[in-house]
Amino acid sequence: MAERTIVLKGGRVIDPSQGIDQVVDLLLVDGAVAELGTDIQAGGDAEVRDVSGLVVAPGLIDLHVHLRQPGGEHKETITSGAWSAVVGGFTAVCAMPNTEPPIDDPAAVGYVAAQGRRAGAARVYPVGAVSVGQKGERLALVGEMVDAGAVAISDDGRPVSDSGLMRLALQYTDTFGIPVASHCEDLSLSRNGSMHEGIVATRLGITGIPSAAEEAMLARDLLLAQLTGGRLHVQHVSTRYGAELIRNAKARGVQVTAEATPHHFTLTHEAVIGYRTDAKVNPPLRPADDMEAIREGLRDGTLDCIATDHAPHHYDEKEQAFEDAPFGLVGLETALGLGITELVEKGVLGLSELVERMSTAPARAFNLPGGSLRVGAPADVTAFDPAEQWTVDPERFVSKSRNTPFTGRQLKGRARLTVVGGRVVWDADQGLDHARQQARKNA
Repeated sequence: MAERTIVLKGGRVIDPSQGIDQVVDLLLVDGAVAELGTDIQAGGDAEVRDVSGLVVAPGLIDLHVHLRQPGGEHKETITSGAWSAVVGGFTAVCAMPNTEPPIDDPAAVGYVAAQGRRAGAARVYPVGAVSVGQKGERLALVGEMVDAGAVAISDDGRPVSDSGLMRLALQYTDTFGIPVASHCEDLSLSRNGSMHEGIVATRLGITGIPSAAEEAMLARDLLLAQLTGGRLHVQHVSTRYGAELIRNAKARGVQVTAEATPHHFTLTHEAVIGYRTDAKVNPPLRPADDMEAIREGLRDGTLDCIATDHAPHHYDEKEQAFEDAPFGLVGLETALGLGITELVEKGVLGLSELVERMSTAPARAFNLPGGSLRVGAPADVTAFDPAEQWTVDPERFVSKSRNTPFTGRQLKGRARLTVVGGRVVWDADQGLDHARQQARKNA
């Protein structure tokens, strides 16, 4: 079989794993990085792409997406989510297990992995459930799920309320070298709340969720990670004190990584004024001081990764009364633009640090291939224009769902070329039609 060869010429290569930030060519051969250098010449059968003016980075990796399949195909499928991902510049995503039925056994894990391969877009890594049926009672078949392709376990969508079960999960996963990804929420404190407990909730007459609901469970999980020596990954951190708890735990040597979402470093609880259900998320949007603390946590590395918590919902579901509408928003196609607009342009992160938070650090947190352009690394590459200005229009999303609070927002920075396994799967110059057609398969 002939080798597939691609040369990306003249781009600004940013690779935090090697400390590289310079204009250089990148040679990809047969699905792997073959060379970085100046004026690389390839054979006549090579595909040569001029990426002058673009940033060329290790492919973006999202550790936290909801692809809804099986059971929620009217919201998203693995295929549509994987194509939405590459349009957003992501070459790999980790699929949460809170589907119907949940991904809690090796057969289900294998199904997600197979559907991901069939999609032919971003790599799809399954995350298995912590507990059988995500009921929080019995530990799922962790070893068998890892053998089937699970890269982590999580009961995301609900917390692991039983401390003994969480301890067991951290101990058991340490054997397999994978993390437990934790949705930190004390249900006895959140008690059917729909937004942050504060002045805006009072004014709107909406039941609130106190910050302590997240922080109390986070403190517990950090203590259990310290006790067991297991690897904890904290999902969607949203509060100032939560970031401080993680910062202190890292200083004590606890094995913990953490993620922040674009909506938590961009929006405050005021975004729900007008009963805007597209801004209803869990954990909820917080006040401005929490938002600034999340930005600071990303700046100093307390929060290792940016993850979208992409949570698609059908229009009719989000059109219910605020307290009846489901939590969640779509994020794969806006994350890069929000990161550049809200973090890079405002001086919170440099471009290299943004790539670190969206590619290198996520790969490290879940032990995934990618996150680097070292010779021999997978040929997963994102080329993006950090200066391109565009307006968020959900009608142009490749995702099956449209639930975003960023409609009409002007953003800066957009993926132009996404390469997965040495194959160009998204080229912005060719338009959205191909991606949309592929995304509608298996719908």
